[in-house]
Amino acid sequence: MASTILVVEHEAQCPPARLGDWLRAAGAELEVCRPYASDDLPPVASYDGLLVLGGSMSANDDSVPWLAPLRAMVRDAAESGTPTWGVCLGHQVIARALGGTVGVNPRGQQVGVLATGWLSSADGDALFGQVRPSRTIQWNHDLVTALPDGAVALAETAGGELQVARFAPTVWGTQMHPEVTRTICAQWLEEDRDEHVARGIDPEGLLAEVTAAEDGLAEAWEPVAREFAALVGESA
Repeated sequence: MASTILVVEHEAQCPPARLGDWLRAAGAELEVCRPYASDDLPPVASYDGLLVLGGSMSANDDSVPWLAPLRAMVRDAAESGTPTWGVCLGHQVIARALGGTVGVNPRGQQVGVLATGWLSSADGDALFGQVRPSRTIQWNHDLVTALPDGAVALAETAGGELQVARFAPTVWGTQMHPEVTRTICAQWLEEDRDEHVARGIDPEGLLAEVTAAEDGLAEAWEPVAREFAALVGESA
């Protein structure tokens, strides 16, 4: 029987995309919960794994009605040993759920294809110990500014901004977006175009950068998805 991963999608423009494709190809079944479309968050105990995706809202915005229940779900997953992966907003929600803090990056939005600054603490990690992509796409204003007690930073930018963390023995977060495609980035670029132009960022040049890197990023991150699917399968 295939293992089942609950995927929490915050917005239609932030789908599981190729990360979902890789997990399915690795033998996992996905059930996508869309609370923005009035789906109720189910008990995490009904699933073998949890994937929390990104979104444009802040992890600190408690006017978003499903974020508080989602934080409770994350705590349940951590306590039960359910393999959990948070992407961008999902990474930040996990940090808050387990006692960390999230804030706006004082250096401004991180956007584009960025280098991943792996730390020696990633050695032997259950998810990233063997597979450590050297680059990825980031698209975020906010950051995890303080880790919860017991969490371990696995990767940081050259400026010390958190990129990857192990929040609990079976819970990880990536500030980066391994799931996105050129098509998704093009949509995000249109939403952020005015801000980027004001900051001197060339939207077309940024999209060309993403397009040129797309195949290489997929080749680098697909094995991480396989590793996560294997961890989920072991817990089933």
